[in-house]
Amino acid sequence: MNFTRWSPRLPGMQRRPPARTELADAPDRRGDGSVPAARTERPTDGTLCAPAVNELATREVLDRIPALVALVQGPEHRIAYVNDAYVAAFGTRPVGEPARKALPELEELGLLPLLDQVLRSSRPRTVKSRKAPGGRSYTITCTPVDISATPEGSRTSGGSDGRAGGGVLIFAADVTDHAEAAERLRASERRQRETAVTLQRSLLPQELEQPDDLRIAAVYHPGGTDAAVGGDWYDVITLGGGRTALVIGDVMGRGVRAAAVMGQLRTAVRAYARLDLPPHEVLQLLDGLAAEIDPNQIATCVYAVHDPNEGRLVYASAGHLPILVRDENGMVLRADEPTGPPLGTGGWMHASGSVPLGPGSTAALYTDGLVERRNEDLDEGIASLERALAGATGTPQVICDRLVRSAGVRADHDDDVAVLVLQHPARTGADSELFRNAALELLGGVEAAPRARAFASGVLTSWRFPPDLHDLGVLAASELVANSLQHGTPPMRLRLRRTDRRLIVEVTDGDDHLPLRRHAAPADESGRGIAIVATIASNWGARRAPDGGKAVWCEFALPRPTPAADLRSGL
Repeated sequence: MNFTRWSPRLPGMQRRPPARTELADAPDRRGDGSVPAARTERPTDGTLCAPAVNELATREVLDRIPALVALVQGPEHRIAYVNDAYVAAFGTRPVGEPARKALPELEELGLLPLLDQVLRSSRPRTVKSRKAPGGRSYTITCTPVDISATPEGSRTSGGSDGRAGGGVLIFAADVTDHAEAAERLRASERRQRETAVTLQRSLLPQELEQPDDLRIAAVYHPGGTDAAVGGDWYDVITLGGGRTALVIGDVMGRGVRAAAVMGQLRTAVRAYARLDLPPHEVLQLLDGLAAEIDPNQIATCVYAVHDPNEGRLVYASAGHLPILVRDENGMVLRADEPTGPPLGTGGWMHASGSVPLGPGSTAALYTDGLVERRNEDLDEGIASLERALAGATGTPQVICDRLVRSAGVRADHDDDVAVLVLQHPARTGADSELFRNAALELLGGVEAAPRARAFASGVLTSWRFPPDLHDLGVLAASELVANSLQHGTPPMRLRLRRTDRRLIVEVTDGDDHLPLRRHAAPADESGRGIAIVATIASNWGARRAPDGGKAVWCEFALPRPTPAADLRSGL
């Protein structure tokens, strides 16, 4: 079939006007003012030269290219031509037959509707990497062509709609190797991402500590679909004496390096928390450590401490987003300054602030992936989160999930998201009987010791403690008060607190020298009080107060009551 009569609309296949030559610019040698037509000069030395593009037959070109080419014509897409590569791939195809019958491979590739669309719209269409029968993959372009006439002897069918009308040129490039390589790459990226996410999650707490006075839940969503997970982290640390530290942070950047820095900072936070330092001092230590870990890496962080006796959340922030607190009436408060620069910048003195967190309150700590969007201001994202928190009720886990959903976080979210939600439950009824407080101001001199013992004995008796735990509590209170009277300064206070899990005995005074446990020699008259407390108690510790002075505490684990036990009959 001679295809020089039709012009396919493919780049490089259209007829072009003859190029200008030197002959075109030469003076008219015929004297009639006309310009001779441009032509291709042939060498005079007898050597062969390549024919001009205009002189090539279209079929000759299509028969030799390795891509699969087929030409279909008319509304039934009758076969007008298939090239040698097409025949080699799918076998001989009868000219003149409709594509639905004679080209089943096109139907399996889902191209028949596409041919109709190209014929109607006269616009080319391309589909990428379609797998054909036999397992090969092709990228296929369907281009409309005009077939005005078919010379005699062509391989088109004898029907009228097979000889004239619109046609579609099907050009299929074999991309099997590329498709297989792309699939291998995608599989490798999936494995790398799974490894990175597993690393990230392994560096986060596998199970959150649940303090006596708080209910806590957290959620983490890795961002994006690549292997470059971020450095978001959170943690909950019980400090003893009923106090709890809460941490959330975000290492800038993505990838394994960010996750490794995150893991080191999280470990350091837990170590510094054991020192029971004020929040701003913990951040000061972390700031220096972050610069040592990687001078080019910075991180934001919030470190907060909850003390149920104070009913407040004391915190310090290193460039992190503000804590949100919803009170028992549903009002949401955004924690204000102080906020210092991110960790790793150095040269800054951090400061602590506080926000109320009484019974019935809920607080949310989060990373910027929850509220930051490219198309809106950061304050708008925080305000939207405030509205979501104001209407969120239920358990901390339910609130976590609702905050994430309200922010539109999905599997393909472009940034990591970490959320930590804590509730201070308002306890009523029988549950409130398991949470009690009692305090005594220690006035006077040595006579304060017997008053403290009598007070502790009366309180523990009213709380219906069993005799053995009653006696241990009174002994611990006596030793801690005696130690404070001997080494501390006024004002002094004895505080007893019970939860559903433990009894806490705490003594505060105005001196900031922390006691140390030591071995007393047989002849020593003092130095045994802290050793006795450490021996009989489940845990003990000491910390400096933010306003000066110190607190020394110990705690005893309570036996868990059986379900049938009556709370009013004791433990």
